[in-house]
Amino acid sequence: MAGIFSIFRRIYLTIYNWTVFIGWLQVFYLSVKTLKESGHEDVYAAVEKPLLWAQSAAVLEILHGLIGLVRSPVSATLPQISSRLYVLWGILWSFPEIRTHFLVSSLVISWSITEIIRYSFFGLKEAFGSAPSWLLWLRYSTFLIMYPTGISSEVGLIYNALPYMKESLKYSIRMPNKWNFSFDYYYLALGILGVYVPGTPHLYGYMLGQRKKALARAKSE
Repeated sequence: MAGIFSIFRRIYLTIYNWTVFIGWLQVFYLSVKTLKESGHEDVYAAVEKPLLWAQSAAVLEILHGLIGLVRSPVSATLPQISSRLYVLWGILWSFPEIRTHFLVSSLVISWSITEIIRYSFFGLKEAFGSAPSWLLWLRYSTFLIMYPTGISSEVGLIYNALPYMKESLKYSIRMPNKWNFSFDYYYLALGILGVYVPGTPHLYGYMLGQRKKALARAKSE
């Protein structure tokens, strides 16, 4: 029974990884093509559909960790995926005014390069049991640049969306109301920006530790 489960697990994860890989490859191609042909103002419009589904699919990775399909700790994947989904749906999708900002380009390129490498790495590992050493090195090294550029873009886009949140009151709940409850999306965004301060170095340190372990293990094999 365990053997059958292992086979189905590998088939499922192989399909999952390569499917999402294709989505991110499309995001990267369209973003670079659009930057070259018409500029950063049109990047979001060009990549919106594949970006929304490719990044939203990552919710499944939280489930994968919870049920034991993968060994990645939920404590590491949850904040990364949550922050991305917030920026994607809570900022870019919700506030069209910032979709033409140049930081959208740096965001989607940083995300897509990272994910193209990551999903191809795990796709090969699940399909064949291993991945090339050069891909392993890329998997655990490109974040050294892509993580800072991606995080900086996330923070910058949230910050640039703040005036539109305050002006539109979108997603905010004002008193009085029948629930006797108030909520301000603007202050939630400020709180999230505050979380980036301790969260960013913590996650970066975690990834540095993972890199050291993975490369040391590969060298000893």
